[in-house]
Amino acid sequence: MKIAIINGPNLNMLGKREPQIYGTRTFDDYLDELRHRYDNIRFVYFQSNHEGDLIDKVQEYGEDCEGIVINAGGYTHTSIALRDAIAATNAKVVEVHISDIYAREEFRHHSFLKDVCQASYVGYGLKGYDMAIDKIISLT
Repeated sequence: MKIAIINGPNLNMLGKREPQIYGTRTFDDYLDELRHRYDNIRFVYFQSNHEGDLIDKVQEYGEDCEGIVINAGGYTHTSIALRDAIAATNAKVVEVHISDIYAREEFRHHSFLKDVCQASYVGYGLKGYDMAIDKIISLT
């Protein structure tokens, strides 16, 4: 099984950015743990701060992977184009947010992606990615 993990803007700063919200671990360190924990899954990983790049990867990985875990960062609340790309893919897509977007600023409370994803895990820290992977496994 092949699962893509796509991270959006500012997630390249994990471990440095607002550690009180996002923790002190880098995503690369966490990804190494995921690869060991799920040794039967082939992971591909992509991070970008650019909306069009994220859309391109959803389209590409949607044809090549059984599932996509996406943390679109701030684009969750603004990108109808990213939502449309997710809606058009055949892959199972699960949304993840490290922080609890519903406990933060009001503008973060709406996700344009949630209704086109199979599930959404919000506020579980990095463990949300494990939950999303387990959900994709259960759906395929």
